[in-house]
Amino acid sequence: MSTTRSENDCSRVLLVHGIWMTGIEMAWLGRRLSAAGFQVDRFHYPTLTRTPAEGAERLQRFIQRRGYGCLHLVAHSLGGVVLLNLFDRYPDQPSGRVVLLGSPVQGSAVARRLAVRRWGRYLIGRSGERGLVEGAPPWRGKRELGVIAGIHGVGLGRLLGGVEGENDGTVMVSETVLPGSSDRRLRDTGHMGLLFSAAVANDVAGFLRSGRFPA
Repeated sequence: MSTTRSENDCSRVLLVHGIWMTGIEMAWLGRRLSAAGFQVDRFHYPTLTRTPAEGAERLQRFIQRRGYGCLHLVAHSLGGVVLLNLFDRYPDQPSGRVVLLGSPVQGSAVARRLAVRRWGRYLIGRSGERGLVEGAPPWRGKRELGVIAGIHGVGLGRLLGGVEGENDGTVMVSETVLPGSSDRRLRDTGHMGLLFSAAVANDVAGFLRSGRFPA
């Protein structure tokens, strides 16, 4: 099935997964977006052996090959960092909106704790460069971008320590703050729960339609 779309068709959504993932775990969110009338694609990239900037290069080639006329981008966790690297390096993207789910765009305290341990460096690989350790580039996209963060603090960060204040168990809400974003929402769910929550899927669909999260 061709993925080429006209400039006036903004039903296509591309899902970008987070660290240690393959994209399969985003299938539940994808099914809900499909039920809401969107046509959903998924993008896979190596999260440990390549930097987020290199992931962005791979994503750029993926988008160019498919010739999207209009494309919404929805990213979870490290995927959001890859998107900021994409717009930083390749700002001329197809029109559409962007939603980030639990993305530590300011860098991750959990990743920084891992980075100072030899075994921890194996777990984060090269994701820290312009990413989980150093923080993502500033948001440079000239389009509407929404941020959803979880506040159900049960997850990896509780085991490793370093998460403070409101958090989703892995990423602190403060780490998801992105100057220039259009709208923001907090949901009572954990980091991976963002991908399985019906309320979050409804938020994403609403933002992609209107550029604001539904009331």
